[in-house]
Amino acid sequence: MGKLLNLVTPLHTSTKREYLQRMNDNKVDCMLKAKEYEFDYWDGDRRFGYGGYRYLEDYWTPVAEKLIETYGLEKGARILDVGCGKAFLLFELHRLGMEVHGFDISRHGLEGAKEEIRKNLFIQRAEEPFPYDYNEFDLVISINSLHNLPVFNLKKALGEMVRVGRNKYLCVESFRNEQELFNLQCWALTCESFFSKEEWEWLFTEFNYTGDYEFIYFE
Repeated sequence: MGKLLNLVTPLHTSTKREYLQRMNDNKVDCMLKAKEYEFDYWDGDRRFGYGGYRYLEDYWTPVAEKLIETYGLEKGARILDVGCGKAFLLFELHRLGMEVHGFDISRHGLEGAKEEIRKNLFIQRAEEPFPYDYNEFDLVISINSLHNLPVFNLKKALGEMVRVGRNKYLCVESFRNEQELFNLQCWALTCESFFSKEEWEWLFTEFNYTGDYEFIYFE
């Protein structure tokens, strides 16, 4: 298991959330719609997901720059994003000279990616074998995606990240106390793996995940 990092948390904490309002808004129906991972999840009403996930100039740039700095990546370094969605982070990495690749289960998400990188994106589930060789990538990342897998599929995805990447980094939802667990349960629409920080770290060891990691909390 690698290091605990702090790359995505500043973006996560910049958004205010009304936890009880989401819990009391026909949440089960909203969860079912969100788990289709198509238009409603990305660009429909906020009750189903992002409420309109659009490209914002330089929003992901600080994260891209930190990834390059953290892993000492040179121009042309190969990066794979597992569960890339609309791939806006990959686009920023592309602008900074990286060779980017990514996949997601959402057709609508991938269709919303920037045209410059769309040819390197494809439909796939994270628990399926990645179509790449051992250590083919300088860095494999997965941001706010793997907690959407049940634990038996999580093990498969982590194993594939380790297999194809020289360096690995992931970010998942978690909690440190009962209040954060309650807030997460209120807010999450697609999460399948509700684990505390200690449980996640135990799983990383148990599943032989050797990469770095980060947790976002719902305070």
